[in-house]
Amino acid sequence: MRQRTRKFIGVILTFMFLVVYVLVMMAIGAALAAREPGFWVQLGYHAIAGVAWLPVVMVIIKWMSRPDEPGGEG
Repeated sequence: MRQRTRKFIGVILTFMFLVVYVLVMMAIGAALAAREPGFWVQLGYHAIAGVAWLPVVMVIIKWMSRPDEPGGEG
């Protein structure tokens, strides 16, 4: 697969993942805020939820940034 194709697929995967991730984290955050209104609990949750998406997106970016294989297609 050419790098250009991987980048196109990677952008779509990243966007889809982030949309789902944000909706799930928002629902969990709302439930947590209703159950546990403490400032430090909410701050900790938002700090963790704010960076937990990075490893997944970093794997996608690493995959889509691989150079084309020499002698490959196209």
